[in-house]
Amino acid sequence: MDRKREILVTGGAGFIGSHLVDHLLECGDSITVVDNFDPFYDMRIKQQNISQHLCKPDFHLLQVDIRNLDELRNNLSGQSFDIIVHLAARAGVRQSISDPITCSEVNVNGTLNLLEMAKEKKVKQFVFASSSSVYGINPNVPWKEDDNALLPISPYASTKISGELLGHVYSHLRNAVFGPPIVYSLWT
Repeated sequence: MDRKREILVTGGAGFIGSHLVDHLLECGDSITVVDNFDPFYDMRIKQQNISQHLCKPDFHLLQVDIRNLDELRNNLSGQSFDIIVHLAARAGVRQSISDPITCSEVNVNGTLNLLEMAKEKKVKQFVFASSSSVYGINPNVPWKEDDNALLPISPYASTKISGELLGHVYSHLRNAVFGPPIVYSLWT
């Protein structure tokens, strides 16, 4: 690798995120983690997940809620990124049924805020963690990523589909209007 990649990982203190951060740091990348340490998950576990990185010069932790675009802008001002890996979400089908508004605010508005950050910072690659829940009651088995007959059966699933669609829109607009193309990837 010619130069160190600057990577923003949302939800980087969670189980999947922290393991990704472990790997990226081993590869020599510089990582900024954005995590709000939502009380839905045990904060001690999340702190344990990232504790070994807190003293590393290539690891930066920001406790920020992705729903707050101004706070994201303030905390990330002056930083540039090659890649945004967006793992942060209000996860869980049951949780989304009992609290669909928070689920939508985090998963849709938060994703929109990060896509805006990617646009503003001219980030070239955006990786979005979707969910197999998006397939819902789709009878076409095996499921295919390019299947357009998605029938979600939970607020959580619908918010993940919304995130996928927002990513598609921003990728299209970036190619057509905003300048250098963004590579938008789904991670399901």
